[in-house]
Amino acid sequence: MIVLFSGPMKVSGRWRRSIEPDPDGGSVLVLDQTRLPHEIRWLALADLDAAARAIGDMTIRGAPLIGAVAAWGVALALRADPSDAGLARACAVLAATRPTAINLRWALDAMWAQVAALPLDERAAAAARAAARICDGDVAMCEAIGRHGAALIRGIAVTIQRPVRVLTHCNAGWLATVDWGTALAPIYQAHEAGIAVHVWVDETRPRNQGMLTAWELAQHGVPHTVIVDNAGGHLMQRGLVDLCIVGTDRTTRNGDVCNKIGTYLKALAAHDNGVPFYAAVPSPSIDWTVGDPVDIPIEERTGDEVRFVTGRDPTGAVAQIELVPPGIAVANPAFDVTPRRLVTGLITERGVATASRAGLAGLFPEYQGAGS
Repeated sequence: MIVLFSGPMKVSGRWRRSIEPDPDGGSVLVLDQTRLPHEIRWLALADLDAAARAIGDMTIRGAPLIGAVAAWGVALALRADPSDAGLARACAVLAATRPTAINLRWALDAMWAQVAALPLDERAAAAARAAARICDGDVAMCEAIGRHGAALIRGIAVTIQRPVRVLTHCNAGWLATVDWGTALAPIYQAHEAGIAVHVWVDETRPRNQGMLTAWELAQHGVPHTVIVDNAGGHLMQRGLVDLCIVGTDRTTRNGDVCNKIGTYLKALAAHDNGVPFYAAVPSPSIDWTVGDPVDIPIEERTGDEVRFVTGRDPTGAVAQIELVPPGIAVANPAFDVTPRRLVTGLITERGVATASRAGLAGLFPEYQGAGS
């Protein structure tokens, strides 16, 4: 039996969500992920431009959280301008911030559907209610993903009679969603149920989101070890990984998984060594319009993310260090696609599906004819 609790994360001694309405009612609060793990700083997003900036510069990141912040961005925008032009502008500005994560488009479409037909004087309040529902829905989906994934971990634990060693990539936890996380939700729920787990945490260059995963796991007391990205294959060869669980920014209707750059290499190593490889996929991350992964736009981010790294210097101050000298060319594709043949299964809020069109359609029959 999985033990349910308030959520996986306490910050400054109390349970928190990664996005919360400010008690003053004029903004929403988000945790500045660019400061973690060195500093905890909450930011108030008070208008459309602040929400768009937070998404674009990765103050917040993670496909589900991007969708939640976009939803609130629309709500904040309509407080200032509830007109048709204001709604259209808000959706256009937010849609342009990050091209790969499909949750962004999903959330904007949902907000448009909720408010476009309403009288102007009702739009702002209705948008705030709709954004809150999107956040609550994300929590429920991630909690369900956690239950289904924890059952997989339990099955392995019964067989091996020792801690289950899970390898992750990027951060797909509480910070990347509204609560619980996707890939980390099964780990949190297994840990709460008394199942011994140990997490291998990929550092995930160039933005080092693995440090966010390590911060989360440390906050919750889950045993873990940070490794360099290239160590995963070695650990699998040595039999030190029992399964891999990653998140997704967009999954095709056929089961191909687009995730943070480097995920594909982990899947190849897992396939070569017989290690189960799962992706945690909330339904808003499924793009039912895309069957061929070549149609997924892959975001090319600034080379400065590769040129520089942020950390603490010997004095304890947080500093930015240059790694790549000026004049050297740098490329920074932010995502790659893991073909469905390398994916053992997709952990969704409705259960675990095979990475195939039939598998997803079996859990989501309402989309069976989508994109055909």
